[in-house]
Amino acid sequence: MSTFKFDVSSSQGFRRIALVTVSFAMLSLAGGCSSIDRLSQIGEKPKLTEIENPTTQPGYKPVQMPMPKPETVSYAPNSLWRNGSRAFFKDQRAHQVGDLLTVTVNITDRANFANETQRSRTNKEDSGITDFIGSKALGSNVLPGRLLTTDSSASSDGKGTIQRSESLTTNVAAVVTQVLPNGNLVVEGKQEMRVNYEVRELIVAGIVRPEDIQSDNTIDSTKIAQARISYGGRGQIMDVQQPRYGQQVMDILLPF
Repeated sequence: MSTFKFDVSSSQGFRRIALVTVSFAMLSLAGGCSSIDRLSQIGEKPKLTEIENPTTQPGYKPVQMPMPKPETVSYAPNSLWRNGSRAFFKDQRAHQVGDLLTVTVNITDRANFANETQRSRTNKEDSGITDFIGSKALGSNVLPGRLLTTDSSASSDGKGTIQRSESLTTNVAAVVTQVLPNGNLVVEGKQEMRVNYEVRELIVAGIVRPEDIQSDNTIDSTKIAQARISYGGRGQIMDVQQPRYGQQVMDILLPF
């Protein structure tokens, strides 16, 4: 008749398994509400975010840039023209907070870098004493023929190659969120488009000059200072492309 023996080692093994299970459970919960929301949306289309005021979002800070001294507005006698005016008739282009303008995003970046570095160095030190205060008369074993002999060599060869090609062409409507003292406009625009179970997001933000805005109230993205352009998405395809939380943690913690 066989008997089952429950020893201390098996108990420790169960404890370790339980500890690992609890650790992975806590790691899963570390994703916060995002993981719970994703579980609740299984089989459903990704939800679009609500339209919100960019200035009320967490982390929003008004842009501060070096500004020239403000000019005093003055009118010439018997003239309708005022100092600093850009046009005689009313300008229909965006010029104040809340106005809209269209940003033409046209990015075509190509980069090709090839670097190679070679380095080689050889050192040799040889110090010898053949006769030191009559050492030959005392015997050949009093002092060695060589007191110091060192040889060293070092070499390195490094090569690096970077090839990158990016292209993005689209339009997005942006809203003026701030007017700087010198008249420049801070704009921010966000666009979301859902196709099946994938949401594409386009975010554009930066500082533009009113003079760079064309007559049709559009501006090219290359004329935006401090431009921040983000193009990405979320959905089932992104879930497959992203590694799991556990793998990301192991990639950060493991030194190998």
